[in-house]
Amino acid sequence: MSMMIHVSSTPKELGAQAANAIADLLNEAVRRQGHARLVLSTGASQFETLEALIGLDVPWEQVEMFHLDEYVALPESHPASFRKYLKERFVSRVPLKAAYFVDGEGDVAGNIAALSRELMKEPVDVGVIGIGENGHIAFNDPPADFDTDEAYKIVDLDERCKKQQVGEGWFPDVDSVPRQAITMCVKQIMSCRHIISAVPHDVKAEAILHTVTEPVSPEVPATILKTHPDWRLFLDSQSAARLLSL
Repeated sequence: MSMMIHVSSTPKELGAQAANAIADLLNEAVRRQGHARLVLSTGASQFETLEALIGLDVPWEQVEMFHLDEYVALPESHPASFRKYLKERFVSRVPLKAAYFVDGEGDVAGNIAALSRELMKEPVDVGVIGIGENGHIAFNDPPADFDTDEAYKIVDLDERCKKQQVGEGWFPDVDSVPRQAITMCVKQIMSCRHIISAVPHDVKAEAILHTVTEPVSPEVPATILKTHPDWRLFLDSQSAARLLSL
């Protein structure tokens, strides 16, 4: 078990530090095995990290990217689509070897099966895993399923999770948020060789307090990250870290 907490003064500084750690791990993987596999999360908390990451020296042609989650039946053209988010903010801006998306449209079961097969071909080197206001990782809302061996599955979103999506400006109201999403499962997330969590903003302070101080429990899904052999948590001092005694 290895948890390292890095505290920065601003979200921008946090993003730069997290991006440097991600880039170092990707470069190390490419040196070791000739390629790297990366899982990316989305949401307002990842803006600064992704913006910093695209400016760093990484052999992107050797990097395959997977993504964590997507709403069921939400068109990619919708402002809240995570595929849209990643394509605009990351995939269109670096020359990746390949990018594999969670697709919640059409044959969802077939999409999940194909993506799962691709993901499970080899270990993921770096998982960039955000933490939600309700303590979720990906869309594994509390009480999270720590036991399934599936790589991805369909889940129902809880009210707090829906309110976070509205609060971040992705939807006009809670009724507009899709009821279900496809998420990477907890065991699959935990199988990443390294996990980086970039968690800025005041709204995350309570979730961070519970994650760091409470025992591992499906009621606070992010607590499972504390059992990972290399988990690095990046916080901003006046916001996400404000309730911690560091």
